[in-house]
Amino acid sequence: MGIVTSLLVGVAFGVGLILSGMVLPAKVLGFLDITGAWDPSLGLVMIGAVLTGIGAFTVARHRQRSLLGFEMKLPTAHNIDRRLVLGSLIFGVGWGIAGLCPGPAIVNLGTGQAKAIVFFVALVAGMGLFEFIERHKHQRYSTTARNDDARDNIQNIA
Repeated sequence: MGIVTSLLVGVAFGVGLILSGMVLPAKVLGFLDITGAWDPSLGLVMIGAVLTGIGAFTVARHRQRSLLGFEMKLPTAHNIDRRLVLGSLIFGVGWGIAGLCPGPAIVNLGTGQAKAIVFFVALVAGMGLFEFIERHKHQRYSTTARNDDARDNIQNIA
């Protein structure tokens, strides 16, 4: 049931992106071109998404389970750190260069556009690189912690 519901929600999201024109890189770039032929429609879509999100998260915060019975997994971090800011900057620069973000890029994959394919490959490569770096950091931290524990145990014995 959850897979079918996820598929239907994904299709509805994709249709919404298509109807709003957000799958068109020119529309996105028109929004970012504040000194030229500025197109504010993306801002209106964003405002609608933020208001919908605020309502959904307000309701979700008071629930233990989703409407389908799944465990609620809401974000717990509230801090703005260097990693968040750097990641946001990278995302924004990529968005501004390509005129695409992940959702519209995935929808555009269905059209076979070269730009969407290149963007998607870069997206997957970036996620893979992030995972690789995070695992390497975690392994290095775990090794350091184990070495520190071993050193403490030797000092306690002596």
